[in-house]
Amino acid sequence: MARTLGFGVRGSLLGPWKNRGPQHRGATQPRLIGKNKKKRPTAPSAPQTSIRAGIGNDLHRLIAGRKLILGGVRIPFEKGPAGHSDGDALAHAICDALLGAAALGDIGRHFPNTSRRWRGASSLLFLQRVRKLLEDAGYEIVNVDATVSLERPRLSPHIPRMQKRLAQALGLNPGQVSVKAKTGEGVDAVGCGEAVRADAVALISRESRS
Repeated sequence: MARTLGFGVRGSLLGPWKNRGPQHRGATQPRLIGKNKKKRPTAPSAPQTSIRAGIGNDLHRLIAGRKLILGGVRIPFEKGPAGHSDGDALAHAICDALLGAAALGDIGRHFPNTSRRWRGASSLLFLQRVRKLLEDAGYEIVNVDATVSLERPRLSPHIPRMQKRLAQALGLNPGQVSVKAKTGEGVDAVGCGEAVRADAVALISRESRS
């Protein structure tokens, strides 16, 4: 009885399939695609933003008889930076940071100190020309952060004007330009009042479609 029941169950399970060939068992039926079915249009690729950073620094000896100009602002003092142009170490450091971020060389390449054209020139002019170079290469300046190291005089009262002058030259809002000031704590040439140093970091961006 157990064998007959077992055979009957087995037979009832296999019965519907015993006459089907292997082409039917577990086979997946092909999907038919209409001849007139249209492809969906490909969406345009979104623009890709490239972000690049650059750093720059500049150091000038301080000598008597020269104007002390930083960030385009003249600061009353008995010494000023030695240099071919106006010796604005802050503007020079920012120029190098921007040029470096775009891989466009350095300030010496674009404004050589052997050229009479740049003798005594305002370094704000350098910034304007660097801005144009970046624009021609498709870059936009995001922000600039700089630090000036000078033992004396105190620079904090002049920083707002520096930020404004620098921002105007670069076509930015003052909030996109940060300027900080520090002393040399009596160490090295800056600390001994013999030099002024500036360091800068710049961020630039460019949009492109893949």
